[in-house]
Amino acid sequence: MVMIRTSKARLGILPMAALAVLAAGCGTQRPGDTADAYHRSHPTPSGISTPSTPVDFPCPGESPTPTPPPTTAHTQDAAEPPTDHYAENHGFRVPFSLHGQSRCDGLAAVARVKEVLEPLRRRGDFAPESTRSTLTGLGYPAGKVRTHQSGPDGVGFLIDSENPSLCLEGTLNDISVQAEAFGGYPDHSGCDVPSGGH
Repeated sequence: MVMIRTSKARLGILPMAALAVLAAGCGTQRPGDTADAYHRSHPTPSGISTPSTPVDFPCPGESPTPTPPPTTAHTQDAAEPPTDHYAENHGFRVPFSLHGQSRCDGLAAVARVKEVLEPLRRRGDFAPESTRSTLTGLGYPAGKVRTHQSGPDGVGFLIDSENPSLCLEGTLNDISVQAEAFGGYPDHSGCDVPSGGH
């Protein structure tokens, strides 16, 4: 019987060689290197789309310079790191903003909804059935309009429009009719607020 002996030195060569190969690829970026320099020297081939910033333009009845979106009272200083992961963990509940023609479609839908609900507000009719009937009268399918009581003198509504990227949500109460259009939620089909995330 022949026995083959290997020394401990030989057994250590293979892991050391693998480590050397892996380390050779590390640290090749130098100060001043940027992704822009890479993309200038390696343009995107035609036929492949690259992400772009959505373009908004004035919608009918809107001033030429769109107003900036309102800032929330709870904005955190950009220089200050987040103290917890609440925003990150609940990002699935933040609706998509509308841009371009979808934004114009949303503004027009909001105007129509406010116009038809205003007479209900003036009459003090805050029954969810009345609100639902009025909204289906605009042509929204009955199965896509949800209403609910919102306090003693108010109605909340949610419309999942036939347009797959347009949702309408709002309230009707003795003070005003509020409505907002948005484009749904990440990782969720439909216009209702998702109940679970990751």
